[in-house]
Amino acid sequence: MQAESSSDIPALARDRRRHQRIQFDMPQPIRIGHAGKRAIGGLENLSLGGLMCRSILPLAVGDTVTCEFRVFESPQIELLGSVTSRVGEGLYGVRFQAGPMSQHLIEDSINAAIGAGKATILSIHNLPGGKVMRVVGGLTAASRNEFMHGVERVGVSEIDLSEVTKIDEAGVSMCAQAVSRFGVRAERRSPCVQAAWS
Repeated sequence: MQAESSSDIPALARDRRRHQRIQFDMPQPIRIGHAGKRAIGGLENLSLGGLMCRSILPLAVGDTVTCEFRVFESPQIELLGSVTSRVGEGLYGVRFQAGPMSQHLIEDSINAAIGAGKATILSIHNLPGGKVMRVVGGLTAASRNEFMHGVERVGVSEIDLSEVTKIDEAGVSMCAQAVSRFGVRAERRSPCVQAAWS
């Protein structure tokens, strides 16, 4: 499957990605460096402003780290960041100290992963008529927890699937459950969703 270029992606979706984190269908390898030590970890999610990763390095909020990673087949991205949060053991939030070139590489990598359905953005919007959950990119088993949280806990009334680029059996099952069990509308469907749901 050929990835879409950023000019193929709707402007609204591109704008959302500037502020939204994307989740991957599988964690990507990342090399983290701090105080002369380096370790391979797992890139959990990514936005233009930062990332969440797992690492065996003992890091503290405020530490400056080097981050080296690829998003699937993207070119190598190398940049500095500051640790902004620690969640449990070994899971860290990092805010980038990125310049224009690294921002461009990150945006291109996000667009390619979304277009190929290897990454997902789920966002919830308050609109007239209720809350709408928009799904951009892949709707797969990897996005189950966040998807079902939106349906069961947040109480969305509609799911916008018009920008889904890949859906698996688990994604179809989640949508069917949202419609039949929770009364959620799912009329806006991309061609791949329409084909899989038939």
